[in-house]
Amino acid sequence: MASQLEGAMETLINVFHHYSGKEGDKYKLSKKELKELLQSELGCFLETQKDSGAVEKIMQDLDENGDGEVDFQEYVVLVAALTVACNTFFWE
Repeated sequence: MASQLEGAMETLINVFHHYSGKEGDKYKLSKKELKELLQSELGCFLETQKDSGAVEKIMQDLDENGDGEVDFQEYVVLVAALTVACNTFFWE
């Protein structure tokens, strides 16, 4: 039986691959695929986020290599950064 963290990691992987590869490289998210993922999977969080500047900054920094697509590593950085923002949000 997987631990909670192992289950969370598996979910991160499965969500990425569910949205990636619908167009272009199956190992990367296009801007369209990323938008669909964010709206479907993080819509409630993004709508209620009080610090919209933090979310915008994360989005600007997301495509680290400037290829116009988001690879798995960039996606994990996004999820981690949004998790930190969410944790801080609930502290206040």
